[in-house]
Amino acid sequence: MKLAIFDIENWREIGATLARNKTRTLLTAFGIFWGTAMLAMLLGGSQGLEGIMRRQFAGFATNTGGAFTGTTSIAYRGFNKGMTVQLDDRDVANIRRTVPHIAMSTPVNSRSVTAVNGSHSKSTRTIGVESDYFRMMEPIVDEGRLINESDVSRARKVAVIGRNLASELFPGESPVGQYVSLNGVFMRIIGVVAQKSDVSIAGRIDESFIIPVTTGQRAFNEGNRYGFFIYTAEDGHTPAELQKGIRRAVSLNHPIHPADESAISFMDVSEMFETINNLFIGLAILAFFVGMGSLMAGVIGVGNIMWIIVKERTREIGIRRAIGARPVDIVVQILSESVLLTLVAGTSGVVFATIVLAAADKITSVPGFGAPGFEISFWLAVVIVATFFVLGSAAGTVPALKSMKIKPIEAMREK
Repeated sequence: MKLAIFDIENWREIGATLARNKTRTLLTAFGIFWGTAMLAMLLGGSQGLEGIMRRQFAGFATNTGGAFTGTTSIAYRGFNKGMTVQLDDRDVANIRRTVPHIAMSTPVNSRSVTAVNGSHSKSTRTIGVESDYFRMMEPIVDEGRLINESDVSRARKVAVIGRNLASELFPGESPVGQYVSLNGVFMRIIGVVAQKSDVSIAGRIDESFIIPVTTGQRAFNEGNRYGFFIYTAEDGHTPAELQKGIRRAVSLNHPIHPADESAISFMDVSEMFETINNLFIGLAILAFFVGMGSLMAGVIGVGNIMWIIVKERTREIGIRRAIGARPVDIVVQILSESVLLTLVAGTSGVVFATIVLAAADKITSVPGFGAPGFEISFWLAVVIVATFFVLGSAAGTVPALKSMKIKPIEAMREK
């Protein structure tokens, strides 16, 4: 006798059996469909949500730290407490010379200015930086170029203008190559940029002029002083690891007590990103468990319908056994019904989820950033269907084994 799984007549009979109870079959199939769809949408959705949130930090170096000076709180070396500490050229040189594992760095100055272009004027800010600033907080370049090392070393009177400022001070025209007055100092505009990340240092790029820090020192009588110092740590290190070395380097140039923490304070952006990463992990775990809950509900539905089918077909199974059907043929037939339901409804659920995720990805796509990643990989889709296939088959195994134990004589007495 041909094994039931390879018997085309057996599959036709399975289809007829499922079709006899359309409502029950459709409800069970919907449970399977929705279980796989929910799991796929939750996993793909959590990935897309992570992409949207990470997009807010696009272009910003996640291992960035900053050093800020304040006032001393402990008297030291003959100096009273309350002395103001100000970063200068020597401090920056000492940090770069003595502190290892700094990948990128720049001193920063920021000041309020009035920008004037003919009849257009605007109260705004300048951000004085070195060229590494644009590697630490990458902007969107609309036109022109960014500040380079030559601009900084020669203290050129050039500026990069924010997109919003450009539209206000130079309406309907390109500002690149033109001059603007910043507190009476004329600067040539070399580029137009926009902020990519929602995180900003010293002010939003869209609303500011970015100039060489050396130019600001000379043009606005800032001497050799800086407002603060920002840096990134090399791979394998964190900004927090460098704080002790930076504190020691600044203390070489200022009478700061080793225990005086108020004289120098630090910012560590990597700690914030670590918290966000933990949030993403928790979100993915939550999505997985909620999706698995929906998946298990579908599996239970498969098990229930298999029990009902076996109960309803007790007499039929007895007759089959009486005319020579082997127990394995009965088991395979019952399992085939659960396999058919699982594969068809489960695959349909994954396909539906893929379509929904693709639509969400297209809707949330932003020019310059791309799509956030509402999607599941092909192999993840295969794993979801395979998992449901295994669980669905397992759910149908117990009813199938029960059908094998039905005795022909007892079955014939069933009404």
